[in-house]
Amino acid sequence: QVQLVESGGGLVQAGGSLRLSCAASGRTLSRYVMGWFRQAPGKEREFLARIGWSSDSTAYADSVKGRFTISRDNPKNTVYLQMNSLRPEDTAVYYCAAVYGGYSGKMDIWGKGTLVTVSS
Repeated sequence: QVQLVESGGGLVQAGGSLRLSCAASGRTLSRYVMGWFRQAPGKEREFLARIGWSSDSTAYADSVKGRFTISRDNPKNTVYLQMNSLRPEDTAVYYCAAVYGGYSGKMDIWGKGTLVTVSS
């Protein structure tokens, strides 16, 4: 079973950037579709981005398209989320998630999250 650990969260001013990392252990990520989600206080969890096995396919939520970039380094068993032009409304706990094989609308494995706070 894969375990996921997010890192890279913190406090940043509006307009700034952060790069989140998601390190996996237990199994290689090479056959997992990976994704990033977030949950702000009092809100439901929100999909942000998804990436296929070999980085050949990506998908983004409209709210982050053009500002966030998902990438993966399979030899390092790590997935990244580069976040630029951050806004106060991006404040949330950010979660990495994975599903083996193909994506059919549901992720099976979740990390514990990392907090991102964007100040105005």
